[in-house]
Amino acid sequence: MNAPAVRIQPARQIAFDVIRAVSDSDAYANLLLPVRLERARLSPADAGLATELTYGTLRMRGFYDRVIELTAGRPISELDAPVLDALRLGTHQLLSMRVAAHAAVNESVELVRQSGSRSAAGFSNGVLRTIGRSSLQEWQDAVIAEETDADEKLALRWSHPAWIVRAFRSALSAEGRESELEELLAADNVAPRVNLVALTGLVPSETLAALGEADRFSPNGRVWAGGDPARVTRETGGAVRVQDEGSQLAALALVAARPVAAGEHWLDLCAGPGGKAALLAAEARVAGATFTANELVPARAELVRSALAAVPGEVTVTEFDGTTVGENQPESFDRIMVDAPCTGLGALRRRPEARWRKTPGDVAELSDLQGRLFDSAVDALKPGGILAYVTCSPHLGETVGTIRGARARHPDAVEQLDARSAVAAVALDEVDFGGEGLTAQLWPHRHGTDAMFISLFRKR
Repeated sequence: MNAPAVRIQPARQIAFDVIRAVSDSDAYANLLLPVRLERARLSPADAGLATELTYGTLRMRGFYDRVIELTAGRPISELDAPVLDALRLGTHQLLSMRVAAHAAVNESVELVRQSGSRSAAGFSNGVLRTIGRSSLQEWQDAVIAEETDADEKLALRWSHPAWIVRAFRSALSAEGRESELEELLAADNVAPRVNLVALTGLVPSETLAALGEADRFSPNGRVWAGGDPARVTRETGGAVRVQDEGSQLAALALVAARPVAAGEHWLDLCAGPGGKAALLAAEARVAGATFTANELVPARAELVRSALAAVPGEVTVTEFDGTTVGENQPESFDRIMVDAPCTGLGALRRRPEARWRKTPGDVAELSDLQGRLFDSAVDALKPGGILAYVTCSPHLGETVGTIRGARARHPDAVEQLDARSAVAAVALDEVDFGGEGLTAQLWPHRHGTDAMFISLFRKR
């Protein structure tokens, strides 16, 4: 007689479906999960469970894969994709969550069975039960026991690709802070707090005070107290929205680089999805400046238009290749934000699957594009104009490497400004920057922000 089917809790089913979409279709969990949660109308507790199941499994995938290989006695490449994703989900519950072991095992095995892998159900049951017999610490010791390379050990322990560990080590070493490497890797595996931004001049003080406690650094920021932040965005017509504190500081630093003169024309060259653009547009409105946002990809341009809808007045959104702005609109702008396309290694807390998608080759390709965007922006600046070059990545190839190349190409055209002073001018608290220099590098472990890199230049 067949055993009755195990009922899968909706939170686990949603998490599994999102993880499968990430694996099979290169979906973005941070975009897909909120849609699935809204459709399912889960309770806040169940929505929180689905979120932790999804993001936690994706963050720790590399470590869990090694645990599964040790237990199964075969490489993960030999496992069917749905089976592997169910095992990852079950392993996360067994090792990193306070979930009853029988529920984690039984529902994960049922996910395998419902995915059409009935023959693998018994195998999955045995693997998960074996994993559950040892603690997280015991598995960490087992995983790194035979590894001799220091960075490879850290990669396994903290579930990051080794090349990213080495990149982080180099970036911290450049600040004289290499000892913070494990603290940074650990911070990448912790769910970030939700930060809100109140667009300048558009949110009454009483509304601002009710949003939550003030951010540590950004004068426009609040730490969301809990619940659905989309609700407050709807209720304020978009004047309050979710935005990392580091992104807020990057936009505000461009404004603070020098006093704003009425009539200035500002450009956000790579504006999608529109968070920095909305804050800059609000700042421009208060200062009497004109603001234009540009985004090459039409779908992302629509997101920019949606973000800018909260700012009164007409804001132009264009759709052209940012590397052509200097040729087509020479010496036209007083301030330009180049929030350059990058690997996104500074936001691995929020986009956990990104660490498994990026490769070292992406850095070389992107740094070439970053340099061409920088060059074009220089040509589009008026004499005396200010350029902010920003990336959400601490990789030296995308940060100091890019601007070093740009300065070499424009030795007489631009002078570098002190971005640290600009950030300090707007920050509510003292910002601990490592080492010396004119660039500002923020960090998740040190500042509680994404690893945002900020540099400023003036056209001579």
